[in-house]
Amino acid sequence: MNATIYRAVVNIAAICGLYLAAAMLVPALVDIYYGHRDWKVFMLSAALVGGLSTLTAAATHAGPPPFNKKMGFLLVNVLWLVFSLVGALPFMLSSLEMDFAKALFESVSAITTTGSTVISGLDNAPPGILMWRSLLHWLGGIGIVALGLFVMPYLRVGGISFFKMESSDTNDKPFARIASFTRAFVLIYVLITLACTLVFAALGMSRFDAVNHAMATVATGGFSTHDASFGYFNSLPLLWAGTFFMTLCSLPFSILIVFMVRGRLDALRDPQIGVFLGYLVLFSLAIAVYHRIQNGVPFHEALAHSFFTVSTILSTTGYASQDYTLWGPFVVTMAFFMTFMGGCSGSTAGGIKAYRFIILFNSMRTGLYKLIYPNGIHIVRYGKMAVDSDLQRNVFLFFVTYLLLWATGSVAMTAMGYDLMTSASSVITALSNVGPGVGPIVGPAGNFSTISDPALYLLTIMMLLGRLEVLTVLVVLTPLFWKS
Repeated sequence: MNATIYRAVVNIAAICGLYLAAAMLVPALVDIYYGHRDWKVFMLSAALVGGLSTLTAAATHAGPPPFNKKMGFLLVNVLWLVFSLVGALPFMLSSLEMDFAKALFESVSAITTTGSTVISGLDNAPPGILMWRSLLHWLGGIGIVALGLFVMPYLRVGGISFFKMESSDTNDKPFARIASFTRAFVLIYVLITLACTLVFAALGMSRFDAVNHAMATVATGGFSTHDASFGYFNSLPLLWAGTFFMTLCSLPFSILIVFMVRGRLDALRDPQIGVFLGYLVLFSLAIAVYHRIQNGVPFHEALAHSFFTVSTILSTTGYASQDYTLWGPFVVTMAFFMTFMGGCSGSTAGGIKAYRFIILFNSMRTGLYKLIYPNGIHIVRYGKMAVDSDLQRNVFLFFVTYLLLWATGSVAMTAMGYDLMTSASSVITALSNVGPGVGPIVGPAGNFSTISDPALYLLTIMMLLGRLEVLTVLVVLTPLFWKS
């Protein structure tokens, strides 16, 4: 790579830093409205970030170089690193007095829409900080969908959008129609957030709670303004509303965009939608029946809590209506394995994602057929689309790397003194961007405030790896990437 690419990447990162500096004015105004002194923290942070970003953008301003894959990989990593560091600044300067490890963890958890927190006493936390966490969620969700729809399919490391399936004219043209699709996406994202806010407010949340929870729900992030999360409100209608919006935002945003731009409902034929909704309903019903039989809970309550719990895990949102680890060992086991699964490609959800399971299953089935009929022609398909060997290889590479990272991270956590359940659960919940894990420390009734700084750094890395589809980060770490 040459200096022109480095300059362009730094310039784009500086411009994005200006946007984050402007976003800091929102929590500053919230603190002013509620009379909290932390408004000065956000004004100072905005001035520092805005000033540095302005100087950097001016110093690196030049014509954009031709976009290529190396620039794409580098840009994605640099942007997420800048977002994480800038997002951590208000946490460090606030009245919460976080050290760098905790502030960075909270910021990365917000930007990657993971939802794990190191903050205890959320009910009495500064309102500006609560708004900043939710706003980082919301902005991170926009970036995640943009990556999933436009960048990752081009880089061939993740994402399989409807746009890619309907047209083969994607080679070296990742942004051919980005302007129209981006406008439609942002409009849809804002409208869903407004609808979610109004529904939450109508069902009993305060305006402040409704705005924060709507941003966290649409981004499938899971940060709440209360330690008890959704359990604070003790409302079954709110659980069903949360379930609906979390599920909606776990579906490919490409479907909504195609419907708005072209009025096409045939996009609903995307196979990952049926698979995702299928196992969501199946797991929810199984847990509801178990909860009813095992704990004697009225079935309508068991159904509401089970659908909410399953949707919050599969969508990788990370809310909690109750401590579901107390429902029984079956639920704990199900919750642990659901943490791996995730939502759909092109959504704000994390995890392995449904489309990869479809390709893995069809690849294994085709492999078995080939053992029986070695001379036959066996094609791996995703719906009606033939999956080429490159995509199959990348899916298998992602899957194996994902499991290796989880195993390596879990071993590293046990070396730091944590038990197996806490280690395995905390690493996979970070890698899948789910939020809470299982167990008394990092489960839905706990948080990450007691986790040591070295372990927080490890989990922070895992959150970034998972959010950026693992391979996007690892490819930048290879020596071959930096050769001209």
